[in-house]
Amino acid sequence: MSAMQEKFVESYCLTGNATKAALMAGYSENTAKQKGYELKNKLSKEIADRTGKLISDMLPSALNELRFLMEEATSESVKLGAIKDILDRSGLKPVEKMSTEEIQRELDAILGTRH
Repeated sequence: MSAMQEKFVESYCLTGNATKAALMAGYSENTAKQKGYELKNKLSKEIADRTGKLISDMLPSALNELRFLMEEATSESVKLGAIKDILDRSGLKPVEKMSTEEIQRELDAILGTRH
């Protein structure tokens, strides 16, 4: 993959716009729309791989934010939303089908805490 193609993949993953990514990669304004379309199709595997890595890299930060909301939010609705997201992403049953005690036990097990 050329340096321009590499830059296209990087830019596309950040913007989601093939024309804009082609321009950011250094392709001319006259050809950016067509080149973006072609590269998006030609490099779809590389784009999918890079997007997956970007998401994977953001996961610890996102989980940390959810944990912060769960522990520090002043709104009970926000806390409950964070709890539901954590449990859902852990593959556990929906919160609506759990008692408060069950929710607390699951959270304690996930976070390694005791209440």
